[in-house]
Parts: sequence; structure tokens; C-alpha cells
Amino acid sequence: MEFIDMVNMLTRWGHLLFGMTWIGLLYYFNFIQGDYFKSATPEGLADGKAKLAPAALWWFRWGAMFTFLTGLVLLVSVHHMKVMNDYIIVGATLGTLMFLNVWLIIWPNQKIALGMVEGDGAAAGAKALLASRTNTLFSAPMAFFMLAGPHYAGYGMGTGSTAMWAALAIVAVLETNALIGKQGPMTTVRGVIISSLVLTAIIVGMLVLM
Repeated sequence: MEFIDMVNMLTRWGHLLFGMTWIGLLYYFNFIQGDYFKSATPEGLADGKAKLAPAALWWFRWGAMFTFLTGLVLLVSVHHMKVMNDYIIVGATLGTLMFLNVWLIIWPNQKIALGMVEGDGAAAGAKALLASRTNTLFSAPMAFFMLAGPHYAGYGMGTGSTAMWAALAIVAVLETNALIGKQGPMTTVRGVIISSLVLTAIIVGMLVLM
């Protein structure tokens, strides 16, 4: 039993470390690098695209991968212990969509935008940016719900409530927008931060009040 507890603790520790790497770089791309690339000199922009961005994207995508894998192990453990609840399900769904956005949308399109592979750089860059903004939008509620699962006052609530399904429906609409929609209020850094906090408040309110 002690061995299992130690493995569980190490997995949680790894999940936190990998998650900090992933989300930290997500915020770096959205809050810092994007604005720098807009104002950089041609030489600085070329150097950043050739050296800085690919290196940061390596840590970014593998941070996402190992955050997802350790999270999957924890999710199986939670299910086995029969302590699954709506908060964990919503948080895990958000995290999984964010992981898929990294590997299936952001990374493939960033390779084109950075000139690593051939393609329409402008169109690819726009697709990558929208998915990245959506991940930033999801990040605050994802973190809240992953923490709320074991620590919030609602811990122990059942799964499959109407509020949970309504929350997942909102998430599905926003993810669909990430694939085929527009940035909307997420065009600016301030806009995406406010949108993320508002989304957190809305879904938390739904789960608490419905």
C-alpha cells in the first residue's frame, strides 16, 4: 500500500511539474512572444522564428504530452477509488482538449507558420493562434476544476448532473470555435484573460447553483 501511495504521489508531483512547464509556456507565447514578434526588427523576428520559437515549442508540446499522461494515470486512480465527481470530469475534459489542441492544431500549424514545412504561413499562423487563445481561455477553469475535485466544498458530489452536461456543452461550443471560428474578444491579451476568468465564473456558478 505504501508503494502505491508513493507512486500516486510521484505521479501527482510529475503532473504538477509538467503542467507548470506547459501552461507557463502557453502564457509566454500568448502574453509575451506574440507582442514581441509584432514589434521585432526583421533580423530579430527571423532569429526568433528560427531558434527561439522552435525550442520553446519543443518544451511546450512535450510538457503537454507528459501532463496529459500523468493526468490520465491520476484519472484512472480517482475512478478506481470511486471519488470521481463533476469537477474532475469538467477539468479533465478541458485538459484533454487543450492537449489535443497542442498536438493536432497548434504544433502542425506552427511548423508551417515558422517555415519548418511548406504551406500557407499566414493561414496556418491564424489557426495556431486561435487554438492557442482557446487553450488560454480554458486554462483558468481547467486549473480551478482540477483543484476543486478533491478540495472544494462540493467534493463527493455525483457525476452526470445536468449542470455538468451544460458545462460540457459550453466547452464543446468553444472548442468548435477553436476549429472553425474567430478570436472574438480573445484578440487581445487583456481580452483572453478576462474571457478565461468569466468562463470560470460561469461554469463554477452553474455547478454550484444548478
